[in-house]
Amino acid sequence: MLATGLRRSLAVLALAGLCVSAAYAHHGWSWAEGEQTTLEGTIAALSFAPPHPTLEVMADGRLWRIDLGNPRQTERSGFREDSAEVGDRVIVLGNRHKDASQLVMKAVRITIGGRNYDMYPERIKAGN
Repeated sequence: MLATGLRRSLAVLALAGLCVSAAYAHHGWSWAEGEQTTLEGTIAALSFAPPHPTLEVMADGRLWRIDLGNPRQTERSGFREDSAEVGDRVIVLGNRHKDASQLVMKAVRITIGGRNYDMYPERIKAGN
């Protein structure tokens, strides 16, 4: 009986460790290219649901997922739920996924209606 409980506890701890590792890998930058690119399109959807805000952007007939900063960074940038709506034009400066088949970018800045929202100002390269 004790061995079963111990095995269950170890299994739960192992699963928790995997979840933390996956979340860390997703929220880090290792999955993204080092070079920044610009994507221009139209907002198809906005989400402020955990773990972090995202946009879906239609650009050149393809739907991209744009990861914004964590909730605090996004709020500090000035971008809030009422800052944009579906149909708005957006310019995204960011780092796209290393796997070109993945239509995913991590935004360092988004621009809507001429206003810049800098998610990661320290990562914006000179001239952008």
